[in-house]
Amino acid sequence: MIATGSRFPADVLPPENVTVTLGDVMLWGVLPYVVIAVLVLGSIWRYRYDQFGWTTRSSQLYEARILRIASPLFHFGILAVIAGHFIGLVIPQSWTKDVGISEGLYHAMALGIGLIAGIGTMVGVVLLIYRRRTTGPVFMATTRNDKLMYVVLVAALFAGLATTLISVFDPNITDYRETVSPWFRSIFIFQPDIAAMTAASLSFKIHTLWGLALFVIWPFTRLVHAFTAPLQYIFRPYIVYRSRGKRKTPGAVAPRRGWAPVGTPDRDRRGVPRQ
Repeated sequence: MIATGSRFPADVLPPENVTVTLGDVMLWGVLPYVVIAVLVLGSIWRYRYDQFGWTTRSSQLYEARILRIASPLFHFGILAVIAGHFIGLVIPQSWTKDVGISEGLYHAMALGIGLIAGIGTMVGVVLLIYRRRTTGPVFMATTRNDKLMYVVLVAALFAGLATTLISVFDPNITDYRETVSPWFRSIFIFQPDIAAMTAASLSFKIHTLWGLALFVIWPFTRLVHAFTAPLQYIFRPYIVYRSRGKRKTPGAVAPRRGWAPVGTPDRDRRGVPRQ
């Protein structure tokens, strides 16, 4: 059942003068559940039939200098972006007011931290793409799904940064906590608030659609490792890199030279006087 005026919880009044069309119903009432179904069923299928390809293949041996900078920048940045989206979409507006956080303070913190996290993530992913394109073995291992994933990921990040900047300079933009957030929470109680999302500004709608596209392709790309990588990272075995030391160990065989003289040294023979 699709509702157009439900809230969970009721933070704001329903948008006024909002006309909900069939296209709005398909985009904000049907499409989210299609995306969730593809995400869940696709991830289950990938885990059952492609466990070997579930984790990302390490390319550190091919190139480590750029990876040492780009990987932490992207991963820590995306974790901050996810945390910011969780606070903005899941935590109701009334809850932050109850703990003494005003709207001005909330948006100032979201703008400052969000811009830093978004720019860091964008710089990290650009460096990763540059490394993948300029490092021969890494580029040869790049699949079509990887290329599609990078396009959608960069588009979603760019749309998010653009939306953040637009919300600063455009005073007429709608507050996402009164439109996008109630719609997002209403999806999980199976009463999508289509009117709220319809009333959202165009930049938020574009960012949301790119986000939905990212989740659709998620199970079929290397992004799927994000579901298990944190746990595997904690319990993973140590990787020991051994080098040949100069000190001899008991039982070790001395390394041989690459060449050896041909023939045998002169030696005394019985009955043959030594010259």
